[in-house]
Amino acid sequence: MPDAAGKNRKFDKAKLPSRHTTVGPEHAPHRSYYYAMGLTEEQINQPFVGVATCWNEAAPCNIALSRQAQSAKKGVADTGGTPREFTTITVTDGIAMGHEGMKSSLVSREVIADSVELTMRGHCYDALVGLAGCDKSLPGMMMVMLRLNVPSVFMYGGTILPGKFKGKDVTVVDVFEAVGQHAAGNMSAADLHELECVACPSAGSCGGQFTANTMACVSEAIGLALPGSAGAPAPYESRDAYAEASGRAVMDLLEKNIRPRDIVTLAALENAAKVVAATGGSTNAALHLPAMAHEAGIRFDLDDVAKIFRETPYIADLKPGGRYVAKDLFDVGGVPIVIKTLLDAGILDGSCLTVTGKTLAENHANIVFPKDQDVVRPASNPITPTGGVVGLKGSLAPEGAIVKVAGMKKLTFTGPARCFDCEEQAFAAVVEGRIKEGDVIIIRYEGPKGGPGMREMLSTTAALYGRGMGEQVALITDGRFSGATRGFCIGHVGPEAAVGGPIGLLKDGDMIRIDAAKGTLDVDLSPAELEARRKAWKPRQNNYQSGALWKFAQLVGPAYKGAVTHRGAEAETHVYADI
Repeated sequence: MPDAAGKNRKFDKAKLPSRHTTVGPEHAPHRSYYYAMGLTEEQINQPFVGVATCWNEAAPCNIALSRQAQSAKKGVADTGGTPREFTTITVTDGIAMGHEGMKSSLVSREVIADSVELTMRGHCYDALVGLAGCDKSLPGMMMVMLRLNVPSVFMYGGTILPGKFKGKDVTVVDVFEAVGQHAAGNMSAADLHELECVACPSAGSCGGQFTANTMACVSEAIGLALPGSAGAPAPYESRDAYAEASGRAVMDLLEKNIRPRDIVTLAALENAAKVVAATGGSTNAALHLPAMAHEAGIRFDLDDVAKIFRETPYIADLKPGGRYVAKDLFDVGGVPIVIKTLLDAGILDGSCLTVTGKTLAENHANIVFPKDQDVVRPASNPITPTGGVVGLKGSLAPEGAIVKVAGMKKLTFTGPARCFDCEEQAFAAVVEGRIKEGDVIIIRYEGPKGGPGMREMLSTTAALYGRGMGEQVALITDGRFSGATRGFCIGHVGPEAAVGGPIGLLKDGDMIRIDAAKGTLDVDLSPAELEARRKAWKPRQNNYQSGALWKFAQLVGPAYKGAVTHRGAEAETHVYADI
């Protein structure tokens, strides 16, 4: 039903960006374009709200976004706004994984943010509802909200339903690991084919606590999404109701002039990091949270994230380290029950403002934590007392590194380095059986500059598990890992090899020492030996010397600061919202 109060709202267009295209005789040519698209004079005189989606036919993550956008537009239109739908790209990691296409993944985060920024700036829209489904599109969409600082609401497109294989719930990760099982002769071609046909039965993003669902949890915890909006699977009609509510909410924010930077404070970023740790979320959050902070002019890097991860209890028993998928979390109450128990334990700052116009504590005041389930433990009785993701530092990673320890029993590892200068070399060594128990696989020149693009290594890590070696080896890279990765897999090592970091100086046989309990990552080489190798080291030229990947490599900063490509809010001379 139309909101009568919303329809009767009066917005002063003289204070909104859309005045530059809709107000005054000099803008008659601009208005003529809107008449051409069927808008009425009343609609032209209302605030213009961008409804941005990452809809495409690349993968199930994105296929339901257009449907949900129509509901968001209805919510805007029913409450006094004029919605203007547009789309941006997505590079879907599940399709890009394991080949050169993965170099495009992290770059797409920047392109998503940049393209939404340019669309909003170019057409002078006043507010933004952003819908995203796949890994990099979630942080990309939230980053641009902070960059523009117009009233904004984020909404996740929803998780996929779990597949069923031989009576068990499965996700796409089971298919990746099955490739290793098949290569080792432990799975038939027929079973592999049957698994691939049933693993992904619907629209929606990968079903465990991988990067998409991790960043969906972040959207609620940080206050940019409506409470509960992250949980329902993509096919559920309840998502459409949340989308409509998101459209209504953005008009409330516009009326009250509540902006993303009012919501995403240092305390809100800390809340988000705590929810990632509590749910055993993706290591990629340690890349995306600093990037979001950068857009808001807040200094919040890998060290800050890692400190929070180390101090936060791990309470949600979710894949890949645990037993349950995202739908199971939804079925017992969703992200709000995680937030509720962390609030009750005094772990989260409940005073942070959210897109409801209320605080995080107010939003969750009436949530009752369910006791007849074991998907999420109360914060007072965690799975482990420290977070599912931890930071590491040492002589091999002076700028830091990160590892997901959720579900791991052994937190230390020592072994000889086996060095590979790209993922393909390491993957071949795994599937051909050339990796031995106790080895520490080093994959380098895959960092933000060196890749370029900082690829994820799921194909290699899944193949290790498929061959039954997931617990017997460690893997270290200056690239990234999928949120679906499990085992002793350390990513984001910095400085990266391409700029002369210690990971680029290693040789086969160098002894590597990992202690995730103490947070250390070292190589048994003296400072003098490392310096001698550094002097002998020469930079490498990658194969991307033109185009978007070359451009990214020229601009991108270090992983510990979020692998960002511009100077951020600290360098601003104006904010778009105030043009």
